[in-house]
Amino acid sequence: MKIAVLAPVAWRTPPRHYGPWEQVAYNITEGLVKRGFDVTLFATKDSLTSAKYDGVIERGYEEDKDSDAKVSECLHISHLMETANEYDIIHNHFDFLPLTYSNLIRTPIITTIHGFSSEKIIPVYKKYNATNYYISISDADRNNELHYVDTIYHGIEESLFSFKEIPADYLLYFGRIHPDKGTYDAIQIAKTVNKKLIIAGIVQDNKYYKEKIEPLIDHEQIQFIGHAGPEKRNELLGSALALLHPIYFKEPFGLSVAEAMFCGTPVIAYNKGSMAELIENKISGYLVNNMSEAIDAIKDLPNIKRRECADYARDKFSYKKMIDKYINAYEYALAHPLK
Repeated sequence: MKIAVLAPVAWRTPPRHYGPWEQVAYNITEGLVKRGFDVTLFATKDSLTSAKYDGVIERGYEEDKDSDAKVSECLHISHLMETANEYDIIHNHFDFLPLTYSNLIRTPIITTIHGFSSEKIIPVYKKYNATNYYISISDADRNNELHYVDTIYHGIEESLFSFKEIPADYLLYFGRIHPDKGTYDAIQIAKTVNKKLIIAGIVQDNKYYKEKIEPLIDHEQIQFIGHAGPEKRNELLGSALALLHPIYFKEPFGLSVAEAMFCGTPVIAYNKGSMAELIENKISGYLVNNMSEAIDAIKDLPNIKRRECADYARDKFSYKKMIDKYINAYEYALAHPLK
């Protein structure tokens, strides 16, 4: 089976810091290579992979501000589609745009839907419902009008995250600085319980950062360290008392949530989107509804058994299980042609 994996081109694959879709595309590519599959990764030219590589975009458009995002996307996707007949299957991690080519080629496309940026994009998925294969990353993120092959949770590479029994005395916020992610709430929670908070992530909403976040950073109790790449992630997540995830949107998955639990670090999250699927309440963290409940959860942290938290995550978000399920999805698509 020859597989083409289509990664986005906002960032390098794997990303240097932020880039969850690129990270998942990389993880799946590497897992398939280890299983002996013939895989070609389509990504930016500065990407890293043990698979075969193809691509025409020099650098991610978020890292190269002289480039035009739409031009990069069109050149990247069309480059793969013009060679589609060389592959048995295409695994799309590039949202809805590649679907517009799907009826023009014979190669089946499996699309991992990493979330819906807006309800406005759903008509594209609906148009190609009958001739494509969709994978959801959580049951919570499914749309009732779409047909899915399976729900496949993101698998975490176990060797990249180490269990830590005794944490340091700080709370962690790990994610985009954006109102959707609740950065301000995380700060208020930490200040109320008088705990140090480390904030790691890219600033995605500069107005929000300048008005709501920056004035509260004192470089002692509230610290902002910017983006944290793979080399920092394991230590930051593993050493935290808890990961604060006070989201204000229906998050489709949340890689940092699973990664923290892999280290034995419980997650305190607002109960929205996929959080109830990811977190086992009072085992791997706490599902709460507001800041007050989050504060109560911090007081209850000594009752969490970090080893039990890690064991739960390593079973639920097994890397092997993810690759197994994607292989099954490829085989299903090849055995059940839609066009």
